[in-house]
Amino acid sequence: MSGTDESEEFREAGDAVYEALLSRIGEGSPRPRLEPTRRAVELLGDPQRAYPILHIAGTNGKTSTSRIAESILRAYGLRTGLLTSPHLERFNERILIDGVPISDESLAVNWADIEPYLEMVDDELVTAGESPLTFFEALTVLAFAVFADAPVDVAVVEVGMGGEWDSTNVADGDVAVITPIDLDHTNRLGSTVTEIARTKSGIIKPASSVVSARQTPDVLAVLENAAELTESTLAVEGDGFELLDARVAVGGQMIDVRGIAGEYRELYLPLHGVHQAQNAVVAIAAVESFLGGGGTSLSYDALEEGLASVTSPGRLHLVGIEPSVLVDAAHNPHGAAALVAGIGRSFDFDEIGFVFGALADKDVTGILTALAPAAAAFFVTTPDSDRALSADSVADLIAGVAPSALIEVVDRADDALVAAREWAASAPRRAVVVTGSIVLVGEAITVAEREGWMSA
Repeated sequence: MSGTDESEEFREAGDAVYEALLSRIGEGSPRPRLEPTRRAVELLGDPQRAYPILHIAGTNGKTSTSRIAESILRAYGLRTGLLTSPHLERFNERILIDGVPISDESLAVNWADIEPYLEMVDDELVTAGESPLTFFEALTVLAFAVFADAPVDVAVVEVGMGGEWDSTNVADGDVAVITPIDLDHTNRLGSTVTEIARTKSGIIKPASSVVSARQTPDVLAVLENAAELTESTLAVEGDGFELLDARVAVGGQMIDVRGIAGEYRELYLPLHGVHQAQNAVVAIAAVESFLGGGGTSLSYDALEEGLASVTSPGRLHLVGIEPSVLVDAAHNPHGAAALVAGIGRSFDFDEIGFVFGALADKDVTGILTALAPAAAAFFVTTPDSDRALSADSVADLIAGVAPSALIEVVDRADDALVAAREWAASAPRRAVVVTGSIVLVGEAITVAEREGWMSA
């Protein structure tokens, strides 16, 4: 068999794994339970206990913080595993070994190993009158098995939703990382930030190290109580560590950081926005807590290398030039506000046209209200999701919060991108920003790569 045929065969096998997962209850309908995932990993010999874990929860910044921490750990020479969600283009992006998405071959081989055990648990659940393992429960088991098979020296694991009952919480994180907590998924996590914080603080395990971004007083009180009850240490941004300075640089920014154990200056971070600098600070503190218990400063060379090689696709990410096209996965008001601030700080555009689509279970009015001050135009479309809010419904909301903006409804995402780029190209210093839905951002990245927008 030729190499091409072999790669196509593996590609088909990898796609088949994703299709098998999609046949399960989707990510939009998680089950608040841990026992089925725990049963599955027990049958597999508890692979999540084969390596230490940095466990990361929060409302915004989880994926970027996870990727930054993983990159620093890898620069130390450690073999790393990384689990993040959702993916932008291909499912393989969710599970990384040493910074590289899992190969189709490895994906298929590991799935074949665990599938009989998943089916065993499914049968037990159905017999008990419960629903089978969900997409994310099965994904979690798969990731833990992949990391053990690699094997990795350390895994960085992003919570799917919430914390306490999220399927990733069958693992005991040596370091629990809490990024900024705000309102999101209120129908499942609670209607107040305090309730949401209680759910997310469930990842804090006995005698662990807890690292938290800056939080509101109510949220901080919840985290302090959880740390006290579990006899864990707690380091909080602003007191235990902080961003000293962030300066715009070509392709990103230069940051100065006071960590838990050391001070680090003139570090290059190839990501835009102060929020990304703050994510980096939290990641640095998390790695300090993991490698030296917060008592030993990091190697400057390793830290410099780790930060310089960070990527965070879909986060204030330039995917096109002439005209400039940025994508950002902001899908709640807090993320949208950070996006607007990041654009204003890192770029010099006169007008911005947003290609926008959103899911119906999001605070769409809140997102649009945050974007409105920066918007000259909205090209509204419907993301490719069963949970998408119709473009017409979104347009009605925009008319209420941004009455002076141009509003154009375009059914297909690729057509909306064409219309937005034509608008941006018709006047100097205009840019296109795609946001509102991670699904839409993934579609935009795929189109940009196919059409070669970066080589315009």
